Amino acid sequence: MQTVVIIVHLMIVAVMIGAVLLQKSEGGGLGMGGGAGFMSSRGTANLLTRTTAILAVGFFITSLFLSWYAGYDRKPSSIIGTGAPAQTQPAGGTPMNAPTSGGILDSLKKADEQQGQQAPSGPQAPRSQ
Repeated sequence: MQTVVIIVHLMIVAVMIGAVLLQKSEGGGLGMGGGAGFMSSRGTANLLTRTTAILAVGFFITSLFLSWYAGYDRKPSSIIGTGAPAQTQPAGGTPMNAPTSGGILDSLKKADEQQGQQAPSGPQAPRSQ
């Protein structure tokens, strides 16, 4: 289904580009005059204008459909867990519970304090992280 809509979308785009390029230039914005070509009557201009408008509507409809279809069956995902942290059991057999107070910052502070208790034997060079 998506492939069919993409093919129709690309055909609309190709025809719309052609319709826009066939239209008469008014105002000479780039210094090019409209000139008298084989399609210079007002009836042709109205036909090309209407054709361009219809193709633009088709382009918007197929674009909206493709964006809706791309997100139709997508399930939300998160890199952060949505539920409570799972309880794990260490080798001792008693379950480890998640910390009830604080959070990751408190855990990091405790880890820094434990590392600080181990005194270095002498001067050391700074370590990069």
